[in-house]
Amino acid sequence: MPSTPRPLRKLGFLAIGLFDEADPRRGHESTLEIIELGERLGFDSAWLRHRHLQYGISSPVAVMAAASQRTSRIELGTAVIPLGWENPLRLAEDLATVDILSGGRVNPGVSVGPPMHFDEVKGALYPDTADVEDFSYERVRRLLDLVRGEPASDFSGVQGFEVFSDRVQPHSPGLGRRLWYGGGSLSSARWAGEHGMNFLTSSVVKAEDREGPYDFAEIQLSHIRSFRAAHPDGEEARVSQGLVVIPTDSAAPEQRAKYEEYAARRTPRTASPQGPARLMFAPDIVGTSEEIAERLHAHAAFREVDEVAFALPFTFEHEDYVQILTDMAVKLGPALGWRPGG
Repeated sequence: MPSTPRPLRKLGFLAIGLFDEADPRRGHESTLEIIELGERLGFDSAWLRHRHLQYGISSPVAVMAAASQRTSRIELGTAVIPLGWENPLRLAEDLATVDILSGGRVNPGVSVGPPMHFDEVKGALYPDTADVEDFSYERVRRLLDLVRGEPASDFSGVQGFEVFSDRVQPHSPGLGRRLWYGGGSLSSARWAGEHGMNFLTSSVVKAEDREGPYDFAEIQLSHIRSFRAAHPDGEEARVSQGLVVIPTDSAAPEQRAKYEEYAARRTPRTASPQGPARLMFAPDIVGTSEEIAERLHAHAAFREVDEVAFALPFTFEHEDYVQILTDMAVKLGPALGWRPGG
């Protein structure tokens, strides 16, 4: 472990984009306003969660397209797009289009596996092919190849008055280097490294050693090290950590009470592996920026990253997110060694 943590080089945040079914525009507008605020505060990146058949953003690529026209500098990412819901060729086209429109600011994060509640949704999603769909890493490899300009067709040239390409158009040359894999297991970390991706590690990991001990930070650290050991860039390979941190420096007393209650409700699940997948959850960190920085500097995995996408909590109000983001940029970031534009 390094004797001192790496100075924080990139400060980002992750939003879920909840909305009211009766007024979905308001929720989406709130998310866009938060991204605009993030840019004004100097954040390096804004990331969007992905929720299907829920009251959260179902089309983050479309929201990124909108955000790209309301911002000029901040990077825009997804954390993450579940590829089980996507056709890799069509997704490659959408991502490249938005990347071109944004001036090369898109950071697509993806994951694999069957769609959630697949048995209930497969009739609508894959009515004819559900039994033969491949939800393995091969789906990511297909997306990587297509984004990086590998052939998508055996035909190119002129047919009548139309010109055809054999690769995805538009082609955005830098996008292939900005693809991220969101993983919570050792196998995911290694696979992402072997295939030259960047690695998103969040507040959820798998406790794969049934003998324990179950230390979230140490498990996450093992994933980061395995990823970098497998990556062509080694120690320079990009990793972004996505813990839930809630600074309270400028919070009103009622906000602090709400934040502490929120974290307390979620703390019991952090004590041991949860469910058949044996998921370990990181405790939410609530406190002043000085207190949060002290805890992060002692976090074994945080000490080996220089990029973060701190996750905004679920279900808070717009004004809460404004306060949290402002404290992150003005207080917490500098306490972690970050400087805007650094």
